[in-house]
Amino acid sequence: MLLQLDHLPTGLLELDATRLGEVLDGPALIHLPGRREPNLFVSVLMHGNETTGWDAVRQLLKRYRPRGGDYELPRGLSLFIGNITAAAVGLRHLDGQPDYNRVWPGCGSPETPEHRMMQQVHESMRVRGVFASVDVHNNTGFNPHYACVNILDNRFLHLATMFSRTVVYFIRPCGVQSMVMAKLCPAVTLECGQVGQAYSVEHARNYLDACLHLSEHPTHVVAHQDIELFHTVAIVKVPQRFSFGHCVSDVDICFADDLDHFNFRELPRGTVLGCLRPGIGLGLVATDEHGVDVSERYFELEEDELRLRIPVMPSMLTLDHKVVRQDCLCYLMERYDDHLE
Repeated sequence: MLLQLDHLPTGLLELDATRLGEVLDGPALIHLPGRREPNLFVSVLMHGNETTGWDAVRQLLKRYRPRGGDYELPRGLSLFIGNITAAAVGLRHLDGQPDYNRVWPGCGSPETPEHRMMQQVHESMRVRGVFASVDVHNNTGFNPHYACVNILDNRFLHLATMFSRTVVYFIRPCGVQSMVMAKLCPAVTLECGQVGQAYSVEHARNYLDACLHLSEHPTHVVAHQDIELFHTVAIVKVPQRFSFGHCVSDVDICFADDLDHFNFRELPRGTVLGCLRPGIGLGLVATDEHGVDVSERYFELEEDELRLRIPVMPSMLTLDHKVVRQDCLCYLMERYDDHLE
């Protein structure tokens, strides 16, 4: 059940992500008034272990009246606080829960209470009107800060480059917040590096503040020198039947312990990603944005070493075993600057 409020509950902003259940019974959509309308929509804790967004919002509101500060919000803010039960134990989502960023409308997935809740959030914002949407995330692996868009539209790209000149365009996975909100307004996803970094919180806070001060969205083409645009071409997963680890023995797939340092590096053909137990094939499954298995396009075996068949740039490679099982090993990308115009 979604809780909707027109005020901040007393003491809410004093709580870190693990303690939100002391004030909230579950996910909440909080609408705060500002000088301009329609509201900026911000979602945090879509994954319970990605806390930078919540910490950024806590800092942001300190200077504004909803928190007792001296200034009126320059634009109304609608804040969606997501998976607080997973946040309480520091997990992406609990066992038995769906991923909160895979259950938004339009994916055709089986309907669950979480699907219905996201439909309610989307409908509420559609009725109210929304200026822009920002979904704040972290990575578990070593990645730069970057923004993602699901539509190649100059308004979306300008919103993204306000955060970083590194921008990723993707249309899979579906069921993500930014994809459905893009039907209502310019929408971006922020990837704010790893949890626990003060700069990540500061960067997200300053970005959200800048969005609140925007009066309109630029429509001119983003200059080539101001953006590096990438396109996600495949999602890579480890099948459940295979065991894996990093620099350990007695597993089906042994990855290097610094695998995540390959993120956002243009890797040449032949780059070794790991060693495989004989007889298991490629060990990984790569699926393109249309759901087609493209594993053999990107990977090959050479004396039980898993190598890249073609040059490619990965993102979101992670050393977190549970995240790999709950989501994926990584994404594969190509440069996409030719599509800016």
